Amino acid sequence: MSTAPLIDVNTASAQELDQVPGLQGHGFEIVRYRGERGRFTDLRQLDEVPGLTGKADASKPALTVGGD
Repeated sequence: MSTAPLIDVNTASAQELDQVPGLQGHGFEIVRYRGERGRFTDLRQLDEVPGLTGKADASKPALTVGGD
């Protein structure tokens, strides 16, 4: 079991997101999408980010949408 902290897709920088296996090169698009559409409420929304459809599935165990 991994003890690495989860990366919050709502607060992470593009550089932090690019370090998640499976998301390399997509950090900018995730941050841009978040800026245009607002917070992610579910990790399934990553499929709506241009270029990520079906590619983020393996990355989801390392990610969270955080909580308020």
